Amino acid sequence: MSIPIIDLSQFQISNQVRRQNVVKNIYQACHEIGFMYIQNSGISPDLLEQVFSASKSFFDSPLAVKEQLAWNNEFINTGYVGLEREHLNPNQPGDLKEAFNIKNDIIINNFSSPILLTNNPVISTFYNACTELANTVLQAFALALELPEYFFTTRHNQKNHTLRLLHYPPLQTSPKPGQVRAGEHSDYGSLTLLFQHAVGGLEVQTTRKEWIAAPLIPGMVLVNTGDLMQRWTNHIFCSTKHRVMIPNDERVKKSRYSIAFFCHPNDDTEIACLESCSQRQSPIYPPILAGEYLLSSLQLTY
Repeated sequence: MSIPIIDLSQFQISNQVRRQNVVKNIYQACHEIGFMYIQNSGISPDLLEQVFSASKSFFDSPLAVKEQLAWNNEFINTGYVGLEREHLNPNQPGDLKEAFNIKNDIIINNFSSPILLTNNPVISTFYNACTELANTVLQAFALALELPEYFFTTRHNQKNHTLRLLHYPPLQTSPKPGQVRAGEHSDYGSLTLLFQHAVGGLEVQTTRKEWIAAPLIPGMVLVNTGDLMQRWTNHIFCSTKHRVMIPNDERVKKSRYSIAFFCHPNDDTEIACLESCSQRQSPIYPPILAGEYLLSSLQLTY
């Protein structure tokens, strides 16, 4: 099984046949593997490179400087996360990565830091561009599930999303048994936009429990569905396990950078099985508030 490529520009035109074809392909991708590459996302390559440059500058800063912005708790879920601090797979040693979480425009614009990152207008512009792209994908999701087109976007209008800058440093010592760059996990929210840069390593688990590579494809955004979308759709859309392994070649000596945009519903949104998704089987999960689910998931991770 391979990860499909979907041209989103065909969804944004008035031709209903082409638009519906995109909706059909997105449904199939979300149902069968939970991952897809988006072509013609509308996000400027120059803007993306500027964000990667800002990310590299931040992670190149001394540890003492980065720790001035340390992540403190799951309620705020912002700031710097150091090496091995996070266990995406709670049964394995801490992940060999560092990260910086940015929650929303208010936090972006009010961080006081000597580091050229958090109050950088490039970051705010990129956050808003990701929000716009996520909303377009959510519109396609709604149509694929026979819902009003703006069913999901109205439930995401508080911009309760997390932009996460990620750095996987070169390995200086041998890892602990079972330790990887990012442990096997599924994402918590509605959908994730992932931007990779130069060095790959991401793997996706298929329905046959096989791991396949999800490499960087220049100019494309990797999109996957998360746990809350899986709950909403009664497993019609799947939340797929994925991981970042340690390379067994020269890439182990190189830094790996990526950017994830985690799209979450408003905290007070009730996630209950959609009527159009209960026809094949009874609801699998009880209703839950989106904010409650996110908090419980983060508590298991840190």
